[in-house]
Amino acid sequence: MVILSNMNKRIQLLLLLFAFFGLKLSAQSYKNEFGFKSDNDSYLAQGSDRYYTNGLFISFRRATDQTKLKQGIEKKIYELSIGQKIYNPISGYAPNPATQDRPFAGYLYASGSLNWLKTDESIFKVNVELGTVGPSSLAEAGQELLHKTVGFYELAGWEYQIRDEMAININAQYTKLIHRLAGNAADISFEGYASAGTTFNGAGVGVLLRAGSINQLFNSAYTNAAIGNNTKTKGLVPSEVFFYAKPQLNFVAYDATVQGSLFKNNSPITFDVKPIVFAQQIGFNYSSQRFTFDFGLIFKTKEIKSSAMAHQYGSISMFYRFN
Repeated sequence: MVILSNMNKRIQLLLLLFAFFGLKLSAQSYKNEFGFKSDNDSYLAQGSDRYYTNGLFISFRRATDQTKLKQGIEKKIYELSIGQKIYNPISGYAPNPATQDRPFAGYLYASGSLNWLKTDESIFKVNVELGTVGPSSLAEAGQELLHKTVGFYELAGWEYQIRDEMAININAQYTKLIHRLAGNAADISFEGYASAGTTFNGAGVGVLLRAGSINQLFNSAYTNAAIGNNTKTKGLVPSEVFFYAKPQLNFVAYDATVQGSLFKNNSPITFDVKPIVFAQQIGFNYSSQRFTFDFGLIFKTKEIKSSAMAHQYGSISMFYRFN
């Protein structure tokens, strides 16, 4: 009986230790995040390979010490990224310029961002991009490598691509919670952005709808805010699992991948852009303490003043958090 009593005490002690460390683990936050985002129209399994056909982005984020932030600021997150976007006409095989309803184009850049996330669940993000549009973007080589790797068709027509132009762009984005249902099962937020520079000029407004197991905007993987450093406010849930939808109205003033250089248009094939473009994004997001997986579908109305059609593509994101 004494032995059994001692064993029970040891088991109880072990259970208490596991519970303690489990609570410590569940309360732990990670201040760094690294991962990638991949865009491609083939993710929709429609057999299309046109317009915005591929994008690859690699990002690193770091949260600053939250105990040193001013009152009202929940988090401040820095972000460094590199990215490449590839654009085709109606097909990557378009050797005849007469059949090209959009220019071949590439955009390669590096960017730095700063995100301010406030306790009232408003977010302000400023982003600066430096890079190039044109052959120096390595888009032709990138698409050739992709097609050879997966066994796609031979490309033709890249000799007519948008010519080289240095890219400098500044982007700003604002997000604000409008309302969250009792029980935290769903919420709605406002999103707006503006872009200015030598590559993209425009602005847009939309609403974000989330439904499922969601966190505050300053703790959510959707806003790239799952990291923290001496976290101030505990998340509503330990892991996020939710569906989202974001209808958005965009005003497009200028797009170098369609219209060529802002200063000297020496590209062989260019078009004008549609000034008003409506986009609808729907998706699914899963985020544990360490990992984020996101899959989204983006549908856009016609973007180019040519015979080009409306366009849609898929997006996959995966991120890992660590200290």
